[in-house]
Amino acid sequence: MDEPWQIADFRAPPGLGNRHVQTLLPRALPRAAVQTRGEILELPDGDFVELAWARPAPVEAEAPVMVLFHGLEGSLDSPYAPALLKVAAGLGWRAVLMHFRGCGAHPNRLPRAYHSGDTADAAFLIDRLAQRYPLAPKVAVGVSLGGNMLAKLVAERGGPGFDLAGAIVISAPLDLAACADTLSRGFSRLYERHLLASLKRKMAERLARERLPLAIGPGELAALESLRAYDDAVTAPLHGFDGAADYYRRASAGPLLGDVMLPMLVLHADDDPFMPPALFSRFPRPSPAVRVELARHGGHVGFVEWRDGRPASWLARRVALQLAAWHAPRSDR
Repeated sequence: MDEPWQIADFRAPPGLGNRHVQTLLPRALPRAAVQTRGEILELPDGDFVELAWARPAPVEAEAPVMVLFHGLEGSLDSPYAPALLKVAAGLGWRAVLMHFRGCGAHPNRLPRAYHSGDTADAAFLIDRLAQRYPLAPKVAVGVSLGGNMLAKLVAERGGPGFDLAGAIVISAPLDLAACADTLSRGFSRLYERHLLASLKRKMAERLARERLPLAIGPGELAALESLRAYDDAVTAPLHGFDGAADYYRRASAGPLLGDVMLPMLVLHADDDPFMPPALFSRFPRPSPAVRVELARHGGHVGFVEWRDGRPASWLARRVALQLAAWHAPRSDR
């Protein structure tokens, strides 16, 4: 049987193929310049999320919309975010990033936060966009944690009645347990420590100012040494899971790839230091609606290529090609 993926056309420049170089290099490169305007989106449960809209926006009501979902502890400041917003805006799309709860400029109101399988806020935003722009085609892009969330959302709701024309999933931890184990070993521990420090800092601030339905205090929080331990002590109880194992099992989108009904492009590097190798061999065969493009190199949300005499984002170029394939730029119509 043929492999259920295609070989991505990404090629790492000579000397820049190492997985960690690819992962870290985007943070050292100049950021794409994009202007944004903020919006507070009130949620049905009384909480809110912060949106960042690329400016200037198209004036046509039927201009297509790209919605971007960031990764764990990401934001508009993540290296990929301005690049993807800018490339979509340059094609004439209305482009918006949704910050997960507590990831924008302000802490969220409720004790709960966000997690890899939390699809409700994204679904609410897409439904709201359907009301605002009923004539506009809509595509969602999810990066890392946001990619797993998006894949789960599309598998569960994508189809008739859900106003989404396509999805692009980038470097997603589609097997959360295996990814947590990978991050706890070797050099990848540096990424785990960085993410864990951000999570613990935010939670420590919350514990200092409000009562939370958690069985740990500041001391126990500070002592947590892995993402799995944090998810077991914080993420799971805050969001109704029976521990980290239950959370990882119920929130992982990989087992659902066969259920996807709308067009979905999955971009992944086999050397991603956040993931085990041969990630897609762990899952059922994806549905015909899913196109998996697997690169040998690229790291985690890296994919830095050499273009026009300088390092550049292959991700932004590949996303632009896909957006154009799904909805031709204005100049081509």
